[in-house]
Amino acid sequence: MNPVYQTKKAIMSVIHALGYEIDHRKKNPYDSILGLRHYPISTIIDVGANRGQFAGKILQTFPEAQIHCIEPLSEPYKYLEKWAADVRANISLHNAALGDYEGDIKMIQHVEHDESSSILEVTQKNVSLFPQIGRQRTITVHQTTLDDLFGPKASSLEKEILIKMDVQGYEDRVIQGGIKTLDKARACIMEVCLESLYLGQASFRCLVDMMYDLDFHYAGNLQQTQGKNGKVIFIDAVFIKKD
Repeated sequence: MNPVYQTKKAIMSVIHALGYEIDHRKKNPYDSILGLRHYPISTIIDVGANRGQFAGKILQTFPEAQIHCIEPLSEPYKYLEKWAADVRANISLHNAALGDYEGDIKMIQHVEHDESSSILEVTQKNVSLFPQIGRQRTITVHQTTLDDLFGPKASSLEKEILIKMDVQGYEDRVIQGGIKTLDKARACIMEVCLESLYLGQASFRCLVDMMYDLDFHYAGNLQQTQGKNGKVIFIDAVFIKKD
C-alpha cells in the first residue's frame, strides 16, 4: 500500500476519533460565492443589513468595495453605526425599509429575534418552526424604494454591483421598486422562503420569473436552512446577470 495513503488514512482516523471532520473549502459555496469571487465587484448593496452579519463577511472577499447597508429597525441600526465606525471601511448606512413605494409603513418587529422582522405578518407555521419570534410589536418605519434611495446617484454607482436582499418574504416589492438599480447590477443574493412563513410572501417561482425578466439567471444556493424533518425552510439563492 502507498505509504502516503497509509499516513493520510492514519491521520484521518485520529481526527475522526477526536470527533472532528475535515472541511473541504473548495467544495464550500461560500469560498467562491458560487463564482462571484471572480467578478470585480465594486459596489455592494445590503438590503436588510440587520447588524452587518452579511456585510462583515462579504468585506473579507471584496475589501475595496463600497458597501451600502440598509436597515429600518433602530436597535440594529445603532449597532451598524458602531460597527461601521470600528471597521472604518467604505461603508454608507441608510435607516429605511425598502419596498415598492415611498411612505411610512407598519412593520412587525420580532422582539427576541429582530433579524426575522418583516413588513408581513408571520404564519402559524413560522411560529411553530421558530418559537423565538413569538414576542412581537408593531412599529412605524419609513419605506422608500431602491431606485428612489439612490435616485440620480444610481448612475454614479461603481459598476459590477452585488445586491443582497434579506427582507422576509417582501422581496418582490423590493424588486418592483428597484428595476433601474437591478438593471445595473451584476448579481443578487436573495433569501427566499420555501415554506409558508409570512402572509403574502413572494414565492420562489415568482422571484425566479421576475429575475429572469431582468436578465438574471438562477445560479444555485449559497446556503439553505432545513427543519427537523429535513425539509428546506429557506434558501439564500444566487442570481447572476447573463454575460
